[in-house]
Amino acid sequence: MAKKKILFIIGSPNQTSQMHQISEFLPEYDCYFSQFFTDSKFAHFLISKGLFDQTILAGKFRRNSESYLEKHGLNNDYMGEKYQDEYEMVVVCNDLLYPKFFKSKKTVYVQEGMIDKLTWWTKVVRFFKLPRYLTIGTQLNGSSNYCDIFCVASDGYKDYLSKMGTEREKIVVTGIPNYDNAKQYLNNDFPHHNYVMVATTDFRETFRNENRVGFIKECVEIAKGRQLLFKLHPNEVVERAVAEIRANAPKDTLIFWEGNTEHMIANCQELITQYSTVVYTGMALGKKVHSYFNLEELKRLAPIQNNGTSAWKIAQLCKTYLKFDGDGKSFLKSFKIPERELEDCCPMA
Repeated sequence: MAKKKILFIIGSPNQTSQMHQISEFLPEYDCYFSQFFTDSKFAHFLISKGLFDQTILAGKFRRNSESYLEKHGLNNDYMGEKYQDEYEMVVVCNDLLYPKFFKSKKTVYVQEGMIDKLTWWTKVVRFFKLPRYLTIGTQLNGSSNYCDIFCVASDGYKDYLSKMGTEREKIVVTGIPNYDNAKQYLNNDFPHHNYVMVATTDFRETFRNENRVGFIKECVEIAKGRQLLFKLHPNEVVERAVAEIRANAPKDTLIFWEGNTEHMIANCQELITQYSTVVYTGMALGKKVHSYFNLEELKRLAPIQNNGTSAWKIAQLCKTYLKFDGDGKSFLKSFKIPERELEDCCPMA
């Protein structure tokens, strides 16, 4: 008998890694992957003009994701074109776009990480019911109410997304891969230690304003003579960002645009962020952190630490839901998140 097929939607490196981890616990299914996509003709017009090259819809994000799939020997079915009618479930990392064929499948949303703060433009998009992808950022991610089930990082995010428009009965706290086991990052071979780390955000690449020079100077003030280390957001224009740091920070400042961000956080004294999910890693490791978000709010939203079992738990949910005859809300009334030890939950380790 042919295996049932599941389509995983990928995007940024973090989203792609999370979906890969979940699929590893579903060997009895044929798992395929597609870069985040749309069936909107207007959105495709914008993509053709290069306007979405700095988003997960196109550009380097798609190239990098598809290189990842090739490297790991994973099945690539862009836009689900090969097996669209055969998929029984779609697992999404982003619900700002929701292609029509998803509506005939069982669908599970997996929160990627931090959800951006609402802006005046987000409020305009919501008020006039414009296409949600026009926010460019993640402000409305997880609030569509389209998917059958929404897997989120914490009770705080369950409360937040229910206030944003997703039915509370559809939301389940599973934890999220990559942010559920921060202590693992303490064991690393990153050669630097005891610096003040800065994790930047891709404001300008996603059409938002930023006084980057002012931010760098603020970081220098916080460091108070301690060595600085900047880790650039993967979506940033590297040459511009490096030039700004070199011109406004001490000469011994370290700058990275690649490498393991979590290992860098584990070795730092203090962490400065803007709107970056990695602030949660710093908090979980007991670092002093800075963020444009209110720190008390971040504590409430922080992803649960469950020893790295989130991917396994989400996979068990998907597996059980595929066998369930009914909708997501009915399923969650009887589904209990299983417990399992870490050593049984990490096939990618």
